[in-house]
Amino acid sequence: MDTPFSRIYGPVLRTMVFLLWALIPRYGQAQEKPGHLLITPLTGDFFIYTTWHMLGDKPYPANGLYVVTAQGVVLFDTPWDSTQFQPLLDSIACRHQKKVIICVATHFHEDRTGGLEDYTRHGIRTFTTLQTDQLSEAHGQKRARYLILKDTSYRVGACRFEIYYPGPGHSPDNIVVWFPDQRILYGGCLVKSTQATDLGNLSDADPLSWSQSIKHILKKFGQPAWVIPGHLSWDNNQSLQHTLRLLAAYQKGK
Repeated sequence: MDTPFSRIYGPVLRTMVFLLWALIPRYGQAQEKPGHLLITPLTGDFFIYTTWHMLGDKPYPANGLYVVTAQGVVLFDTPWDSTQFQPLLDSIACRHQKKVIICVATHFHEDRTGGLEDYTRHGIRTFTTLQTDQLSEAHGQKRARYLILKDTSYRVGACRFEIYYPGPGHSPDNIVVWFPDQRILYGGCLVKSTQATDLGNLSDADPLSWSQSIKHILKKFGQPAWVIPGHLSWDNNQSLQHTLRLLAAYQKGK
């Protein structure tokens, strides 16, 4: 109904609604809209990038993380979609005017390691653990140039992070990355998003040990401010607890 109120205030209200919609944080929603490459700010110099891969007839998202430092960009995992190996590097260079200098893969599956050899050819220093390298060789996956032989703390510019192997879970070799200053846990596929309804791909999983590995993380790092899972949303920091619930349900259903 056209009223004096609607004629006078209607455009203003529509503008306000649009502005409120535009200002709603998008960081937890990146996975809900399939695309080729999506980069989402997390906090400060930390960014989540998402690529998709077809599983059956549906695209499924995979998350990676990168952090911008004065020395260059440190990348964790590679895109799942091989067509996005170069676009990710180009997007980072355009957005931050810096090159990727280091790439660390968190386990041997293709959604983590697929771009390692391509990135090595670009002069990027690529890393996996020795266990991941052995599994990558055995399964015909891409391999890094450098090996991480034990849990180690690193510093690149002002960014500090720790590589931690909590034990087997999603895969025998899955590691997590901890950023103590920001209290960010990059969990990779060891950690299930609160959006997940099951444990996903169990082809290389050890469900019996998985719960203990998650508990090791909680004991070592406490409650992170941000928890980034390998797939789906990161819109709250309860993914570790949710993973334990999924594992309990799995064991109960066996």
